[in-house]
Amino acid sequence: MTAEAIKIDETSLRKLLGAANPDAALLYLYISGGNAPEDAEGNLRISQSRLTVATATLRQLGLWPEKRRSAIQPGERPAYSEEDVLDASERDASFRGLYEEIQRQLGRSLNTEELKIILGFTRYLGLSADVILLLVRYCCERARKRGLDRRPSLRAVEKEAYFWAENGIDSLEEASAYIQNQNFRASRLHQVMDILQIRGRYLTQAEEKYAQGWLDYGFEDGVIAMAYERTCLNTGGLNWAYMNKILQRWAKEGLTTAEAVKSGDTRQPPKGASGQLGQAELEAIQRVLREG
Repeated sequence: MTAEAIKIDETSLRKLLGAANPDAALLYLYISGGNAPEDAEGNLRISQSRLTVATATLRQLGLWPEKRRSAIQPGERPAYSEEDVLDASERDASFRGLYEEIQRQLGRSLNTEELKIILGFTRYLGLSADVILLLVRYCCERARKRGLDRRPSLRAVEKEAYFWAENGIDSLEEASAYIQNQNFRASRLHQVMDILQIRGRYLTQAEEKYAQGWLDYGFEDGVIAMAYERTCLNTGGLNWAYMNKILQRWAKEGLTTAEAVKSGDTRQPPKGASGQLGQAELEAIQRVLREG
């Protein structure tokens, strides 16, 4: 292995911090140093299973030297007929077993149009039965965590399946790495909600976009709490756009830790329209400071 100094650009560093996968970070440093990926298992002394997940993580972050090609072929999606479904059901025991298991996971029988979708998963997208079942379980769990009172439609599963295929998530290892990363991000998102004192509801699409962007910057929880405090002090409450500008500026200046903000941010925030805090906001800030 080479022992030269390795430089990591800011964008790549943020991606690695956001993934929170030490194996992926180690592997990235290894290949960035000009080392051969095929020698990583022996040189880094990590198991093949961990190496596979780390590789999949780097691919999904766009940090792997070789880009995965989309499994979706150019042109229009094939239109399967009722005869195609009947033929597959009668002649292909694996297809029959697949849709029976999907019916069990979704808790209902599938109609012919839905069976056509599953046929597309196997024939057009080229996904294996194991990957498809993992996909369905992931979609069901995601719906549950979002507070939905019913299991996902097969159209929703289809949308996710095409996303997987477009991004080269076509093996159990790739799918497991993706789900692991998504679960970690969901956990971090809940931590952000706790900092912002959001209880009893889910984030809107716009709010989640803001929060996910902050996670991509790799901020510590303490930094997000400091931005929230400053936002409340100057706007009288949570103002997503105002808080986002604070965090964008800190990210641009490389201030991603609480200590860095304390020592490096000397700018005084502008006064808000009211300049005054209500009792609820003061109590919220005090809770954040105590918990931080």
